[in-house]
Amino acid sequence: MSLDPHTHVSVRAGQGIIHGLPTASPDKDPIIQFQEWFDLAQDTNVYLPEAMTLATASSDGSPSARIVLLKHVDHRGFVFFTNYHSRKGDELKSNPRAALVVHWSTLQRQIRIEGNVEQISKDENETYFQSRPRGSRIGAWASRQSMPLSERSELDMRLEQFNKKYPGKDIPCPPHWGGFRVIPEKIEFWQGRKDRLHERLIFNRLPSKDWQTKLLYP
Repeated sequence: MSLDPHTHVSVRAGQGIIHGLPTASPDKDPIIQFQEWFDLAQDTNVYLPEAMTLATASSDGSPSARIVLLKHVDHRGFVFFTNYHSRKGDELKSNPRAALVVHWSTLQRQIRIEGNVEQISKDENETYFQSRPRGSRIGAWASRQSMPLSERSELDMRLEQFNKKYPGKDIPCPPHWGGFRVIPEKIEFWQGRKDRLHERLIFNRLPSKDWQTKLLYP
C-alpha cells in the first residue's frame, strides 16, 4: 500500500486515526483515495471492511437502506450483487439512483458516495457468480429474496430442490440475479477528529468527467 506523500497516518487509543485527509486539489483521484483507505482498513483487520450501507428510494420517493457488500471498484464505479427482484432491485429499476456509506468506526472514517446506477453485464455477472461458494450459488436460485416466507421449511425445501437440480459444480447464474454499479457523481471522505472538528473532503464530478474537490465544514 502506498499513501499520498502529504498524508500522515497516526493511531491513538480512543481517538483512532487523527490525520489522513489530503488538501483539496484538482489533481486528486477519488478512486485512488478510496483504494488507499480501503487497503488500510484491511491492513488493520477491520471486520468486513467491504460492508456498506446502500440507500435507495421507490418511484414515489420512499427511502430504504440496508447493508450490502462491495465486490468490485474501479473508475467505472462501485459494484454489489443482489436478486434483481428484491426490494432494492425493484427500487433501483424504477429509480436508478443510490447512495452508499462505508463506515470504519475503529478508524473514525467514513466515505459517502452518490450517483446513478446501472446493471453490469451478463459476462461480469457470470464471472463473479462462478467464483462464489457452491452453497451461495444454490442459495441464489432457492431464495425468492424479499418475498413473504410462510416458514423456514419452505426455504429448506427449495434448497433441496435446487441441490437435486444442480448436483455438481456446474450451476448457471440465475437470470434474476446479478450486479449493480453505482456510478459516482459525489464522493465524500470523512475523517474523525477530536472535539468533533472532523475533516471532510468532497469530490464532485464535472460535465467534463473531471473531479472538483472542496473542503467542507464539519
